[in-house]
Amino acid sequence: MKKLSRRSFLASTSLATAAVALPVPVDLEKGKKNVFIHHVYFWLKNPKSEADRAKLMEGLEALSAVPTIKMCHIGTPADTSRGVIDSSYAVSWLCFFKNKEEEEVYQTHPIHLKFIADCSHLWDKVIVYDSEGPKR
Repeated sequence: MKKLSRRSFLASTSLATAAVALPVPVDLEKGKKNVFIHHVYFWLKNPKSEADRAKLMEGLEALSAVPTIKMCHIGTPADTSRGVIDSSYAVSWLCFFKNKEEEEVYQTHPIHLKFIADCSHLWDKVIVYDSEGPKR
C-alpha cells in the first residue's frame, strides 16, 4: 500500500469533503461529471491582522466575478481539532470550473490579474490544489 504524506492526505480529504458538501455540475447528455476544482490556501504575512484578512476576503469576493467560475467558496479554518487537520492557513478559496480550459481562462482573466496585483502583498505563502474528475 502506498504511504501518503500528511499534505497529500489533507489535500485529498479536503477535496473529497468539498465534493460531498457541494453540488457538482453534471453533464446529463453524456452522463458524466464535468468539473475542475481549484482550491487555494493563503497564509497571511500578518496572521493576527483582521484588516489584512478582511482585505484578502474582499479581494476574493471581487474575484468571484470571473465568468468561468461556476461556483466558489471563501473560507477560514473551522474550529475543529483532529490530528489530520491543518488549520495553519488564514483563508481558503475553492472554485469549481466546467473544465481545465475554463480554469486556464480564469488564470489570465483581468479580474484575476487585478486580484494578484492588489492582494499579493498580503500573503506570505500560497498553496494550490487542483483536481479533476476521472477520465472516462
